[in-house]
Amino acid sequence: MEAVTKDKLIEDLKVVAQDVEELLKATASQTGEKIAAARARAQESLRSAQVRLTEAGDEMTAQVRAAADAADDYVRDNPWQAVGIAAGVAFLIGYLVGRR
Repeated sequence: MEAVTKDKLIEDLKVVAQDVEELLKATASQTGEKIAAARARAQESLRSAQVRLTEAGDEMTAQVRAAADAADDYVRDNPWQAVGIAAGVAFLIGYLVGRR
């Protein structure tokens, strides 16, 4: 459930970043103190969101790499069990596809 929450957070941050970029482009020709302050805050928020997105992506990449390494280690330590599991999964998929 945590991965789903992280995925949703990342997707939400991407949407926010896109919205902020569009807002900054739309108000580029606007002048005034309030607009300038709002643009500065929006730009800082955008930078912060981009940093968080990068960090979250790096963390997910590390988790996927760790899972792949664990699977690789398991297969190397238990080759015949891995072959048996793969054969069982292939049989199950073939059976399910054949029923349709």
